[in-house]
Amino acid sequence: MTISRILLSGTAALALLGTSACVTDPNTGEKKISRTAIGTGLGGTLGYLLGGAIGGDTGRIIGAGIGGSAGAVLGKQYDDQIKELKEQTAGSGVDVEEVGNQDAILVRLPDGVTFATGSAAINPGFSDTLNSVAETLVRYPNSLIDVYGFTDTTGAPATNQRLSEQRAQAVADYLSARGVARARMATRGYGEQYDYLRVKTGDNINEPLNRRVEIKIIPVSQDDVNAARNNR
Repeated sequence: MTISRILLSGTAALALLGTSACVTDPNTGEKKISRTAIGTGLGGTLGYLLGGAIGGDTGRIIGAGIGGSAGAVLGKQYDDQIKELKEQTAGSGVDVEEVGNQDAILVRLPDGVTFATGSAAINPGFSDTLNSVAETLVRYPNSLIDVYGFTDTTGAPATNQRLSEQRAQAVADYLSARGVARARMATRGYGEQYDYLRVKTGDNINEPLNRRVEIKIIPVSQDDVNAARNNR
């Protein structure tokens, strides 16, 4: 497998991971390089993905009025939600992955479909898919939602940083307009950082999928709520 661009900690580290970082996309049947696997293999390189909620969870849990769920219930809700998300977004190019051991669900909106180059306007043709994601988020209210924006390398880095922030904000605003409580959501842009590569059968790599937004859904347990109340 030959990779022409630096992916996170570099091609040398990626080579050490080998095929362990490759998983099959449930929507397309294609192989892809799993950023979750890479982050784990490199000792938590993907801090934004493997770490906690943006800005911490105490204030956000209280501000959003999240009730939390008992452990066993939360586990079932997690399994049900990830299953629904995969079914509802099948064939759309959206990737749905488990992060850690039921620590979070990652919903990756596809490059080139969600946004045009240089734009933070959500393509109208992607509305039905986003509506399905919003419905699931409303149906499972006991979670925090982090929305991350990314860009390709076209243009100046400072411009791309602003654009990535605008893309994350646009998706959060869209979800809010569809009934997802805005207090549950936080946004952050990463500009040109964190390439994501999809790998076809035979290890023929497509262009990096960087013009994208990722939605990280972080389940909140009753213990999390109690801790937040005690620490405020």
